[in-house]
Amino acid sequence: MKSPSLSSAAATSSAARTKPISTRTLIVATTIGNAFEFFDLTVYSFFAVLLGKLFFPAASAQQQLLLSVGTFGVGFIARPIGGVMFGLLADRFGRVAAMNLTLLTMALGTGLIGLTPTYAQIGMTAPIIVLIARLLQGFSAGGEVGVATTLLAERASAQRRGFVTSWQFASQGAAALAGSLVGFLLSHFLDTASLESWGWRVPFLAGVLIAPLGLYLRARIGEEEHGARNAAPSGSGVLKTVFARDGKLLLLAFLLVIGGTSAHFIVLYYMSTYAIKVLHLPMDAAMWCGILSGAVMLVVSPIGGLWSDRFGRKRVTFISRLLLTLLILPGFYAIAHSPTVTTLYLVVCGLAALHSINAGATGPLLPEMFPRSTRATGLSISYAAGVSIFGGFAQFVVTWLIGATGNAAAPAWYVIACGVASLIALAFITDRTRDEI
Repeated sequence: MKSPSLSSAAATSSAARTKPISTRTLIVATTIGNAFEFFDLTVYSFFAVLLGKLFFPAASAQQQLLLSVGTFGVGFIARPIGGVMFGLLADRFGRVAAMNLTLLTMALGTGLIGLTPTYAQIGMTAPIIVLIARLLQGFSAGGEVGVATTLLAERASAQRRGFVTSWQFASQGAAALAGSLVGFLLSHFLDTASLESWGWRVPFLAGVLIAPLGLYLRARIGEEEHGARNAAPSGSGVLKTVFARDGKLLLLAFLLVIGGTSAHFIVLYYMSTYAIKVLHLPMDAAMWCGILSGAVMLVVSPIGGLWSDRFGRKRVTFISRLLLTLLILPGFYAIAHSPTVTTLYLVVCGLAALHSINAGATGPLLPEMFPRSTRATGLSISYAAGVSIFGGFAQFVVTWLIGATGNAAAPAWYVIACGVASLIALAFITDRTRDEI
């Protein structure tokens, strides 16, 4: 029996099904949940040092940062569970119904962070609440990206699938840009006392307002009559099929994801923390790392998608991943040799451009790997697992590595190792650029 929430969502979708929508409406409605998630991740990442001080005051400065980014990473533990749950819902009851539930769960977790009292106010209960909020966010995000990417790929024509799907990753850039701008404005115009007492809460609470807008837009796109809801007899049937029939595809997709997610979380998110803690630059200057890299991803990801439509997914994915893997270590050495704002910004923009081209091409490649009947589940599981292990804990791992080895280039080696794994996986993936899926 269908749950009331799923039945209600399906009914709403049925009403919207007969109304044709533009590609622009489809893209905005589908990517808004992903943008919501990455807006919150950006804000949390850029306030990691401050949040460590507010919620883990008993620790040293280094331990505060480790605990803060560790809590950031803990949310990713719930991603694979969310990937399974929401992927099954999408394959059984429809893509839009599942995405609506992820959006509501995400809003709950984000609002909870914005309202949580600090350690000074309620003691150990404060970090525990933040931990629960991050688990809720991770659970919802585990399904959001895979299901939304699946919907975009299925609704687009084979000739434009790369371009349309690439906006899922361009939305991550837009969210990083917006989150960075908010963080920059707050840190620039508020004094330290105001920022610590209430300023940091503003972006979390403001982000919750995205949820009702997202639900309204998604009600307009509706489910397809021939959607995958009846493709499998049960959720257990979908899972059995995914692991028994598509096990090799899961592994290849997982390896492909870890190259992109390691670069994403280092280049777009960690570089601001790196600028503050390693280069000892002021917060205002560090925030511009996120602003610039977010702007680059917003503009360049669709270019990667367009190139993948024209030249093939595998070719564009391979070249961009190889170049990023080869150039990230020289980039970090350049920053270490000349630790100036100009050098930092040039390196960040260059690496972000390569990563964005790769993301734009990889975005459509992933859903093309899986059969339609299990696509949302397979993509959600592989994507959530890869991001959870190699993305969510990337900042924690490289922060620890820098402290343990004293090597400021440790983040580059992390991205290189993950990039090599992705390049190996890519050799075994079939290019379906021009196939109907």
